[in-house]
Amino acid sequence: MGNIVAIVGRPNVGKSTLFNRLTGTRQAIVDEMAGVTRDRLYGKALWNGVEFSIIDTGGYAVNSDDIFEEEIRKQVEIAIEESDMVLFVVDVTIGITDYDENVAEILRRSNKKVIVVVNKVDNNDRIPESSYFYALGIENLFPVSSINGSGTGELLDHLVEYLPKQEEDELEQELPKFTIVGRPNAGKSSIVNAFIGEDRNIVTPIEGTTRDSIYTRYNKFGHDFYLVDTAGLRKKGKVKEDLEFYSVMRAVRAIENSDVCLLMIDATRGIESQDLKIFNLIQRNQKGVVILVNKWDLIEKDKNATKDYEQIIRERIAPFTDVPIVFTSALTKQRILKALEMATEVYENKNRKVTTARLNEILLPIIENTPPPSIKGKYIKIKYITQLPSSTPSFAFFCNLPQYVKEPYKRFLENKIREKFSFSGIPINIFMRKK
Repeated sequence: MGNIVAIVGRPNVGKSTLFNRLTGTRQAIVDEMAGVTRDRLYGKALWNGVEFSIIDTGGYAVNSDDIFEEEIRKQVEIAIEESDMVLFVVDVTIGITDYDENVAEILRRSNKKVIVVVNKVDNNDRIPESSYFYALGIENLFPVSSINGSGTGELLDHLVEYLPKQEEDELEQELPKFTIVGRPNAGKSSIVNAFIGEDRNIVTPIEGTTRDSIYTRYNKFGHDFYLVDTAGLRKKGKVKEDLEFYSVMRAVRAIENSDVCLLMIDATRGIESQDLKIFNLIQRNQKGVVILVNKWDLIEKDKNATKDYEQIIRERIAPFTDVPIVFTSALTKQRILKALEMATEVYENKNRKVTTARLNEILLPIIENTPPPSIKGKYIKIKYITQLPSSTPSFAFFCNLPQYVKEPYKRFLENKIREKFSFSGIPINIFMRKK
């Protein structure tokens, strides 16, 4: 299971810039105005061979001062609870604010590994000023400039050194792990109980009452796998806003730790942006996915209902639409075995290896008929295709001008692979390589 590092701190201290620097992306919309980070950001970072996930809690500001402090405090608490390490970002040009002191106090009490990142140390004159932040009472302190990157190497060295070492799970590794993910109250626990046939989770109609991730070995009807129920753990008194943030953080950990995710959406609410976020997380982590439309017993149906509903979902999840969709009801146990069959099938697809001979025999004639469009009079010739030895299906197409093959053509190739071999529910990678 990967480690999770959470970034916390006041608005405008440069959390997003730091996030971008550590994950090497430009995912955040960074703007000079306080509180404009648009999205709850999640990314992966790799340093000295150690991979970890980074979550920037910054996208959570509600713009009004009194709620604001409260909101950020909650974020800090969630970050403490859900992550393995916290990066507390402060701004050298502003010094220690009351708010920083409050956060430092919560962090000191938490016994969590914390690093104070003193940001905006953009020149050497500011280095001595950064030691002023030792007054926060947290001993790990690193001056950095997320704008020009100075100091981030030392920070990362220290960070990966101190991340908890990953113990292998006690589970039998060969068995597939199926995880049920989705927004709170989509019916995740009810379906786990329907599968297992016993109430091993406390299910009450209040949102977010499940207590923690639970592994259950499921060994009947010819199936054998681990079912992971990811709980939307929540202390009482948390408001609705952070519930979303929470379910995303919790989902991150669950998704990273599974082979196939059963993404459960609530038929009565349709597919919402939160569902799409979780879908994208599954895709970014290259895991298998089956979509379960739960509470289907509550929908008024005519003969095309499932078809129309399916159509809508596929439009929302495009371009990755080759995903099994199963209409279930945890209550009436309708089609829940079908859901498990699909998950098993997707797991097999994830491990599917197609021989090089077969790939070339089937795909080369198709490519000859519809070659990549020529660019500036240069013709692209694809000579040879092979599947790479990776944990998720990846294919290398060897050609003379790999840099000229554009996205639409790669998508065309991916669709042909999906048409001819079964990779339903699995993201596929297409690489163009110089022969």
